[in-house]
Amino acid sequence: MGPETRDELLDAAERYARVVPIPVDFERVEWECSDRAVRRAGACLYDHRIEQVTIRLTWEAYRSFGWDEFTGTIRHELVHAWEFQQFGESGHGRRFKTKARELDAPRHCRSFADARLRLVCSSCDWEARRFRASEAVKRPAKRRCGSCGSRYRVEHVESGRRWRTHAGYLVARRKLDGDW
Repeated sequence: MGPETRDELLDAAERYARVVPIPVDFERVEWECSDRAVRRAGACLYDHRIEQVTIRLTWEAYRSFGWDEFTGTIRHELVHAWEFQQFGESGHGRRFKTKARELDAPRHCRSFADARLRLVCSSCDWEARRFRASEAVKRPAKRRCGSCGSRYRVEHVESGRRWRTHAGYLVARRKLDGDW
């Protein structure tokens, strides 16, 4: 049985992190829980001015994955914390990949939520998923397919509503209202 509240999750994550064999200075690590994130299971932020690392874990990802899988997310974020503390930067490159492999941490964490929107090309089989109403979603007429350069349509996955223009987006948004 894993943590049942956000505070319990943060406490358990910090305890778990301290037994992971990685040289992270935990005195310079803050832990937070996010209720807003819809794509990422965790994030590691670095404040260069005070050399402080913040590891932000996503509550819904934990609930979706369960504790056993979520420990991989914690190890993943610890690799970022280690890179920030040792090198002042972090990414998912060769150094990250090597350290992640040592810790059996995933290089990328799987998505825990389904995208609400899809961009679908009218000419080829390209498609992209979106969780939020980005400019590509709001103003698709100004953008093109990432593969062949043709126009694409936007689709609200749950309702099936589609649009190709900003006006179409506004209509869909108004009609869907609370179901957006």
